[in-house]
Amino acid sequence: MTRAVAVNVAANTNEPGFRGPVYPEGSFAYVPIPESAATLSRDRFPVDEPLPTYDDCDLPFSLPDSLRDRPVHMDPEFPGVHGRERATYGDPYAIKAAPIADLEPGDWLLFYATLALRPVGWNGPGADGADPDSTVVDGSVVDDDLAPDWGAYLFAGLRVQRILEGPDREAAAEVVPTNAHLKRDPFDARVVVAGDPDESGLFDRVVPLSTPATGADANDLVTELSSDSGKGPWWRRPMRFDEPATATVLDRIRWA
Repeated sequence: MTRAVAVNVAANTNEPGFRGPVYPEGSFAYVPIPESAATLSRDRFPVDEPLPTYDDCDLPFSLPDSLRDRPVHMDPEFPGVHGRERATYGDPYAIKAAPIADLEPGDWLLFYATLALRPVGWNGPGADGADPDSTVVDGSVVDDDLAPDWGAYLFAGLRVQRILEGPDREAAAEVVPTNAHLKRDPFDARVVVAGDPDESGLFDRVVPLSTPATGADANDLVTELSSDSGKGPWWRRPMRFDEPATATVLDRIRWA
């Protein structure tokens, strides 16, 4: 039996100004947030690699020129996704770091994001003068578990191999050398997680945390199985799942 924690990550209406897309059949695109902190010079990174930009991301839509060369905070990272090779995550916020640090090897760190419903072939934020957060579904048949505008969805997971709570830069570099927080100056992660590269990654399809009626309403995965009440802005908070709840969540991921 394993436990799980789910945390909110990825692009949103604040940074970089639009939500990533979820498509009518439940596929999606993982869009990292911009890097908002000062970073080290490349020669001081633990691994010799450039600071990634949106241009380095493998996205199925176009971005405005103002974003293309903007550095991204590639966290979480997954093997084979946006050119990354490892499964890692780091977090500087106590409210998320505490439940993550309570996990053990074999447990799951799950990731969810608020995603906007988009038509297949969507050209990207502000395409054709459209509101970058509007929903356009072009007559496509939409799966009946997706929210009509935006919703919160599980989209990826790390199978925990190792966790360090309160690490310094040197200790973190030994465990997650490519993690985005090790490129920051100063290093700011309260917890870092190394995932099993064979079991970690993006899901084939999203798993909704919102109801099909509206993105702001939480479904039973949140209200009945997680530690969260589903009240207020629940889609911004970390969620704990005990062993029986995690089994149910993993079943939904497998059958999504």
